[in-house]
Formats: sequence, C-alpha cells, structure tokens
Amino acid sequence: MTIRDIIDKLRQPFLDDKELRQSLRQIMGFYPHNIEHYKVALTHKSSGQRNDKGRPLNNERLEFLGDAMLDAVVGHIVFDHFQNKREGFLTNTRSKLVSRESLGKLAQEMGLTELIQSSGQQRSHNSYMAGNAFEALVGAIYLDQGYGAVRRFMEKRILRQMVNLDKVAYKEVNFKSKLLEWTQKNRVRLEYRIQRQAKDDKGSPIFAFVALIEGVEGGKGQGYSKKEAQQLASKETLERLRREPQFIDAIFQAKSNRTKMEEEPTMAAPNLEAEKTDFIIGSSTERPDMADEQNTADDGGGDEFDLSDITHNPAEQSREDIIAAAEAAAFAD
Repeated sequence: MTIRDIIDKLRQPFLDDKELRQSLRQIMGFYPHNIEHYKVALTHKSSGQRNDKGRPLNNERLEFLGDAMLDAVVGHIVFDHFQNKREGFLTNTRSKLVSRESLGKLAQEMGLTELIQSSGQQRSHNSYMAGNAFEALVGAIYLDQGYGAVRRFMEKRILRQMVNLDKVAYKEVNFKSKLLEWTQKNRVRLEYRIQRQAKDDKGSPIFAFVALIEGVEGGKGQGYSKKEAQQLASKETLERLRREPQFIDAIFQAKSNRTKMEEEPTMAAPNLEAEKTDFIIGSSTERPDMADEQNTADDGGGDEFDLSDITHNPAEQSREDIIAAAEAAAFAD
C-alpha cells in the first residue's frame, strides 16, 4: 500500500491505528510510540471533537509546545552549523526556517495536510492550518520521544532531505520592505525611532530601534548596524501583525483619529469684506506650515508683516505706490 492509499483512507476520522502509524512512519522516518499524541496533533478545532470529559479536543496546546521546541531545536542546529556567524544572522536564519509559510509548505510536501481532521470549510479557508499542524506534530514528537527525536527529525527528515540550509540562510528576506509594503497598502504611517546607541565590550557599535505605525509601538530590534536593528524591529512587527488582532485594531484606531483631525478645518475661511488687516496671520490663527517661515525671520525679532515703516501721503503717493510698498515690506527677506 502506498502513502497515497493510506492518506486517502485517513481522510475520515481515525479508524485504524495501524494505518496511521504507517503513514506517520513514512512522514517522520520512524514509528510513533504513543499514537494518541499524534491523533491530537492532527485534530483541528473545527472538527468539533471532544475528549472523554466533554472538553474540546484539538491541537492548539501541542501547537504551542511545538512552536517552542522548533525555536530551540532549529536554533541549536543553526548555531552548530554556522560557527562564525553573529546573533543577527542566526536569528534571521532560524526565523526563515520556522516561519508559518515555510512550515506550511513543508507540511504539504510531506503529505501531512492530508491527515488533518477538520471541517472542509476550514480546510479551504485557513491558510495557517498546515503550518499549525506541523508545529503540533513537533510537539507530539517531543512528548512521545523527547528532544533528541525532534532534533533527528528536523536534521534527517527536513534539513537533509527537504531544505538546503545554506541556501535558506543566505537568501535575503527584507522584513523592512515587507512591512513598508503592508503600511503603504493600508495607508498607514511607518517610522523607525532609535532608542539606544552604544558600544559593546569590544567597542563595536550597537543600535536599538523601535518601529512605530501611526505612533503605535510595534517591534523592537537591536543589531550592529542601523539596518540590522531596523530589520529585526520590522520582523517582530510583522509577527505581531500576524498574531495580535488588538495590535492591528490600535493602529487603525490611531489612523482614524489622525485622519479625523486632518479633515477638520484648521482655521475659518477669510472674510473678504472684513477689516483691511485680515491678511495678517496672528499667533492664535497661525498654521503649522508657517513655522519654517517664522524661523527664518531676521535676528532683530521684527515681524516680516510689520507695516510701521510705510507712510501714507495722498499728495505724493498713488494707490498703486502704496500697494507696491506694502508688498515689498511684507515679502522682504
């Protein structure tokens, strides 16, 4: 019987432990000991299954455990493989290997997605289901056979047969570009604010940045260059956008508050029939965009709109002369 035949039979709720063990053997490279861990790992919450006590039975807890184990095991493998690389490089490499997108692709290639017990609608609409199941599988392996089994699975089955570790490591993932693309698409403001600049024990510079979206604090990053720090801050921000709906809510609430303020008039429209001095902008009605012009005022503290040196002598000056003199005084350097 081929793995495809086994998978086709396992599309329905688990009926034959022997067949499930055989399919897992072909996926993982070894037989499971406690099959119950793996049944839970392959059960999505949409299936509606419950345990003997009537409580929901799904893979969310194993997903949590597997996520932690993947960080530890993959971090260990990357640490051993790249002997002379700095923390930033190792962190980026691990992140690329354990990203939800990467795990989802691995789950599909291995045939793991075909074993997931879920409602048909959830299967077609949940893009994270495969990656979550992979994490849950890792959690099941850890509970069943320990840390060593997880490491062997990742090294022999995944990194040796399915992933080129060196190629992944040196493939640049521009988290800052991805975050910028998201903010532009959603028309929200992004900025990076430096929080700390120092030197380590060897005199190398260290930079710490935080990403702000609409003024809402996102991820933070620290590195040996501004680029590295901003990349790590962007990565953490992207992860928060993916996992924290309340973070997204705060961003769009801040955007709404900002755009509402921008839509409100900053000053009343001028009355053309009002006093002759309506063109003089006082401090109470000053617009923000006049700040730069005021900063360029002369050192004597004079008002560039001061008309005190203009005299009005009807006998000697025409109306045109008076207007010309007023304009010259108003727009003089």
